[in-house]
Amino acid sequence: MLGDKFRLRFEKAGVLRLLSHHDLMRVLERMLRRAGLPFKSTAGFHPGPRVVFAQSLPLGVVGRDEVVELELTEVRDSGAVLTGLNTQAPEGLRFTRAAVVPMRTTAMPRRIVYSLPLPAERAGEAATACAALLAQDAVWVERVRPSRKGLNVRRYLRSVAVRDNTLTLDLWVTTTGTARADELLRLLGVDDLLDAGCVLERTLVELRDEAAAPLDPTDIPPDGPADTRPADPSRAIPDQPVASTSVAVPGDLAAE
Repeated sequence: MLGDKFRLRFEKAGVLRLLSHHDLMRVLERMLRRAGLPFKSTAGFHPGPRVVFAQSLPLGVVGRDEVVELELTEVRDSGAVLTGLNTQAPEGLRFTRAAVVPMRTTAMPRRIVYSLPLPAERAGEAATACAALLAQDAVWVERVRPSRKGLNVRRYLRSVAVRDNTLTLDLWVTTTGTARADELLRLLGVDDLLDAGCVLERTLVELRDEAAAPLDPTDIPPDGPADTRPADPSRAIPDQPVASTSVAVPGDLAAE
């Protein structure tokens, strides 16, 4: 299909999961130039490709079905765009789909899913922790950006469960935020598994304009901002990464 704006699905895995969002932007620009794709550029003193990621991927996390939108100055075939990018992509980065979208369309995430393999001896304990977490009316975490505060992320938890020795975090994404996978892993007591070599994967980024109508009418993202409270000054808060400002990322919110 011919068009000048494309929505691309891609996989970022292997050692490339350690590549930051900012560095991924640089890699993508080089790929576009080497593939000979006539991309639109941003304005300002440091112009770059006009690309929008639906949701930036946390450092160290494998992305299995990520989303980026690309604008071109000339019409191209979606198959040629996909082939051109994959020809220039480094190992660990693979584009799986390319679809033409209207120029005014923006990929807005609705739901994201993470998965973490668990050692068999930890699965039962993790499942109990998941049930206890979902039974709470409020799940408070501490945030430092854009200002230090406590945030109740319970409304963002669609499902947190263990199946077949795999922890699955099924999270709503709204215009006001979402839950962070690293925070939930700490609350569930399994964050040490990352240091032990287990790799967290994001297996799904569901977009608003692609989501099918739910069978259950109540199975929809929440409205409005999450509850907040003053931060506990006695509690140490781990450093939280800042998303790159070199590209507009509408899904990359302060609550992610």
